[in-house]
Amino acid sequence: MQDSPFISDVPAESAIQAWRRACLSHGCAERTDTVTVALADAVGRVTAEPVWANRSSPVGDVAAMDGIAVRARDTHGASETTPLWLAPGSYEVVDTGDPMPEQRDAVIMREHVHYVASGSGESAEILAAVPPYHNVRSIGEDVSAGELLLPEGHRLRPVDVAAAAAAGATELTVRRTPRVAVIPTGDEIVPIGSPPRQDEIVDTNSLMLAAQAREAGCEAWTTAVQPDDTGRIGAAVRDASATADLVIVIAGSSAGRDDYTARVISEQGTLAVHGVAVRPGHPVVLGAVDAAPVIGVPGYPVSAALTFDIFAAPMLAELEGAAPPHRPETRARLARKLPSVVGMDDWVRVRLGSVGGTVVATPLPRGAGVLTSLVRADGLLFVPAAVEGHHPGEEVSVQLLRRYPEIERTIVAIGSHDLVLDLAANALRSSDPTLTLASSNVGSLGGLVALRDGLCHIAGSHLLHPSTGEYTLPYLDEMMPDRELAVVRLVHRDQGLLVPPGNPHGITGLHDLVERDLSYVNRQRGAGTRMLLDHELHCREIDPQRISGYAREEPTHLAVAAAVSAGRADCGLGILAAARAFGLDFVPVAQEPYDLVLDANTLDDPLLAPLWELLDSPAFQASIRELGGYDTEETGRVVHRSGRARPAT
Repeated sequence: MQDSPFISDVPAESAIQAWRRACLSHGCAERTDTVTVALADAVGRVTAEPVWANRSSPVGDVAAMDGIAVRARDTHGASETTPLWLAPGSYEVVDTGDPMPEQRDAVIMREHVHYVASGSGESAEILAAVPPYHNVRSIGEDVSAGELLLPEGHRLRPVDVAAAAAAGATELTVRRTPRVAVIPTGDEIVPIGSPPRQDEIVDTNSLMLAAQAREAGCEAWTTAVQPDDTGRIGAAVRDASATADLVIVIAGSSAGRDDYTARVISEQGTLAVHGVAVRPGHPVVLGAVDAAPVIGVPGYPVSAALTFDIFAAPMLAELEGAAPPHRPETRARLARKLPSVVGMDDWVRVRLGSVGGTVVATPLPRGAGVLTSLVRADGLLFVPAAVEGHHPGEEVSVQLLRRYPEIERTIVAIGSHDLVLDLAANALRSSDPTLTLASSNVGSLGGLVALRDGLCHIAGSHLLHPSTGEYTLPYLDEMMPDRELAVVRLVHRDQGLLVPPGNPHGITGLHDLVERDLSYVNRQRGAGTRMLLDHELHCREIDPQRISGYAREEPTHLAVAAAVSAGRADCGLGILAAARAFGLDFVPVAQEPYDLVLDANTLDDPLLAPLWELLDSPAFQASIRELGGYDTEETGRVVHRSGRARPAT
């Protein structure tokens, strides 16, 4: 096989310029053709020439209100103390939009007129004088004939086509919609709807990328999945380049044995760039075949989506002669440390919420294959190649993926993972579509640190203090001794060893981890479950270093359950609800309280009120118990407030 190494880590802007030069050398169109469309079909299209008003709007002076048309000079002297009577024939009744009668230059609103019958008709009593052109829309008030209405390169909105119609247009000359062909590749790729085997991947990228292209105003289609064969992939690229304005090849852009995209583009046309200094999206391929630009996007979904945003979207806008896409930005404080590799532009997905009037950004998992990080993202944080990350609490600029009012209606929960928070998030959104509960799983200790630093509304915690045997409260005294805090009981929950169905190793407790040399999957440092394990091991005089897999960490109970279910570990400590979610068996170890910690003065915050109401709901408590392993007797109860006696735990 011919090698296909990365050419280099080209900076993004340099890569775009190199791609543009390759496209020009291949005769790729700089703009799509012009077409004429009816106004009804023009919204979302881009004007290919300026739009000039053919006529004025309104075409003449018209009444702006229902009332009577008068001569302004005839109303001189009228007031509440000296009303004026207008005789029949000295005024005319008009409705909004009626042409102004000759010799009339003002309109008095109907509700300001009192009529009295007289022998020759009705006289009109008025209580105020009006100036000329009062309540009158003058000719050309909206637009005048010959005026520039819309410039070339303008993406048309509903108001634009309405204005064009008012100015006399019935059709507009616009750029043809760009055409985008999406080619999925890989022997392991199967169509959506096909149950994948362990060595197969469902073709979600084609669905996503074609939808991104349509969202950008393009016509898009997806070809059949092409196998890892250079001849088949090359033929598909040639066919697509004959009709498409942009060809997107999915996967095969890295340097593996079956990664052929760079070679295919090089053989069929010009390979401009292979490897860009961006993360995620590093192995992107840029080139041209025949007269069509070609982009090879990585197979990981996050990389594919962001590669489209960085490279494809600006080119498609340029083909229509429109401004490139732009997201609004806001300033935010980072909820935790964010390392970044120097020399690579880093695009980080974040969750956002407003805490104490300040927007807080919590980084989401950064794996290029974690598609749900894009689903949950409220914003994108761009870390330039020259910056080596950011510290907790540092202020950064974030591109918004959600509207700012939605961010203001977000409850920020940081701390330990629990399925009840996911259940609550869904219930809150179901009852109020404007409200979001955003949970970030950093472990109990990380949540308390975030609360201390003013970076969340509530911290989820189940930290066992080894010296006192109490949960959470001793840590509040140590970390925030001068803060008035409140602790709301979420649940009591069962913690135990998650084991494969049928418990094939016959595990009965933690001692088996060493005695039977079992493989274990752990939680991250600072997680309450990790601290519970360490406490229980200490009580049993078991050295953690003797446990195979003790150093292997997962961020959530569900991730631990997934590892056990996939056979990557014999067991791991977690909650019963996670075991049930993956059909695993459960060996009980302990029951513990899981609490929500917050500043006491925010207990009455209107943003949090729906959460407290939900926790008090018998129906919601029943849904918690259905998950398994939860006791809701104290759910929603304030079990501690600084300065008050502690309840027994």
